[in-house]
Amino acid sequence: MVLYEYPFNESIRTMLRLEHLFDRLGQLISRETALDHHFALVTIFEIMDVASRADLKSDLLKELERHKAQLNGYRGNPAIAESVLDEVIARIDRAFANLNQLSGKAGHALTTNEWLMSIRSRISIPGGTCEFDLPAYYTWQQFLPARRRNDLMQWTQSLMPLAEALQVLLGLLRDSGAPHKVAAQAGQFQQSLPQGRSYHLLRMRLDPSLGLIPEISGHRLMISIRLMRQDEEGRLKLAQQDASFELTLCA
Repeated sequence: MVLYEYPFNESIRTMLRLEHLFDRLGQLISRETALDHHFALVTIFEIMDVASRADLKSDLLKELERHKAQLNGYRGNPAIAESVLDEVIARIDRAFANLNQLSGKAGHALTTNEWLMSIRSRISIPGGTCEFDLPAYYTWQQFLPARRRNDLMQWTQSLMPLAEALQVLLGLLRDSGAPHKVAAQAGQFQQSLPQGRSYHLLRMRLDPSLGLIPEISGHRLMISIRLMRQDEEGRLKLAQQDASFELTLCA
């Protein structure tokens, strides 16, 4: 089953983009080639760009506090395992403390590294990091993989509190939803959302053997999913067929 996710607000959209970038960064750093480590550095700069939003840190701290307060409300409930509850709250506390101790925006410490910033200023230029433009960077790319990997790990240290907070928050959000099977008639599915409850994330799992691509849209009152099929020229057209998939709404 292929998992698709759709955020209902800008905050969750930013969090999912950052999660995607951190996942890519982890895969690239663990590899050996200089080209992979080049794109790891590209990814670090992309994370810094996305995380440059002034209110991102405060929003994440508020969300961690909100979840902690919500979970503390379950204490004394006989249906809740206290040990598991304590473990989850401890993870929230660690994420909150580490993010709160981070000075400035994520990656701000890297902006004082002139060598990195010289690369950042040229990395978006097509071919801008050639050896004749940045000989010092070209020399770094010739180092042994372990040396490059160690440098990359040091540069990402200031980003890790952000990654930890995202992992905790998105994990809690995804766990809040209960999956259920739904059916799309003639390739289309719509569902009204109950008033008085705010949903933040839609998740759907679709059988890849169907060869369908979902187009998802939604707001606080309704969600709409159109199942599309790609023709030989890459254009998407509505698939005029019934199909079922797994849907999860996370609040």
